[in-house]
Amino acid sequence: TVLYNGMIHPLVPFTIRGAIWYQGESNAGRAYQYRTLFPAMITDWRKEWGQGDFPFLFVQLANYQKRNETPVEDTWAELREAQAMALELPNTGMAVTIDIGDALDIHPGNKQDVGKRLALNALALVYGKDLPYSGPIYAGMEVSGNVIELSFDHVYDGLSTAGGVELKGFSICGEDGRFVWADADIYGDKVLVSAPGISDPVAVRYAWSSNPECNLVNSAGLPASPFRTDRFRGITEPD
Repeated sequence: TVLYNGMIHPLVPFTIRGAIWYQGESNAGRAYQYRTLFPAMITDWRKEWGQGDFPFLFVQLANYQKRNETPVEDTWAELREAQAMALELPNTGMAVTIDIGDALDIHPGNKQDVGKRLALNALALVYGKDLPYSGPIYAGMEVSGNVIELSFDHVYDGLSTAGGVELKGFSICGEDGRFVWADADIYGDKVLVSAPGISDPVAVRYAWSSNPECNLVNSAGLPASPFRTDRFRGITEPD
């Protein structure tokens, strides 16, 4: 492409220590495709430079646009999911910014915290410092009666909420696939999710919208990445 040939390819002859990537907004309408495009780009850059799997750190999309009153399907949520999938590649790190965006500005002004969270990734993953660098990442679920128990990686000394208030941002569904707002409680390094009227829960989503109200953090105060436990067809997934 013109952008690659004009801005990236001329740098290939030079030594590279790593890359930082902050993009994805314009791809939200094709989020499912981004699952392939993004890791393919990372892999291609590493191949072009020929210097191994150099560190590739990226920013997950911040919160933006009007807040929804009910659980919804959302292209930005699907794009964040696609971004997180790139963590399956070696030597990658992700800075979650779901709590520091701007509903009215696609380019939020708080870049300082973005930089700090990227720096934590770099210190831990590139320079070998033993410190918390990621917010909680969904690891698995278990259904027990009318409750879904969620487990996470990167909990460190435990889970909490930003500001110490009630846990927010979770929705749950039964066999019909219709999500409703859920009650969620922290028990150590787990989150238990349920809702009145959902006796046989199937799936949970967290911060699943463009601008969610969400506040799950770990002991380092780093925010949890949005996620879903289901694999229902997304609105950007082709037929």
